[in-house]
Amino acid sequence: QVQLVESGGGLVQAGGSLRLSCAASGGTFRGYYMGWCRQAPGKEREFVAAISWSVSNTYYADSVKGRFTISRDNAKNTVYLQMNSLKPEDKDVYYCAAEPGLSYYTAADFGFWGQGTQVTVSS
Repeated sequence: QVQLVESGGGLVQAGGSLRLSCAASGGTFRGYYMGWCRQAPGKEREFVAAISWSVSNTYYADSVKGRFTISRDNAKNTVYLQMNSLKPEDKDVYYCAAEPGLSYYTAADFGFWGQGTQVTVSS
């Protein structure tokens, strides 16, 4: 059974940085896309970033391009999200996600989810 466990959330001032990590277990993730999505209370979960197994392809929401960087270490079954120049509007619960193949890059396209980690950005 696939398990995704996030870590690294917390409180940071606007303009600061955080690095989220997600450790995957319970299966083989060869060929899987890994990604991050976020959700604010009362809002739909939104796509943030995704990375292919080969690491050669990365995708970002327009709202985070140039500020966030997704990476992965396949030997460790771990995916990371480096978040720089954080803004108050980045405050959300961030979820790690996985999917064997992606044709589109939306939250709805991922089938496996972690429990989420809270990111709070103070102004």
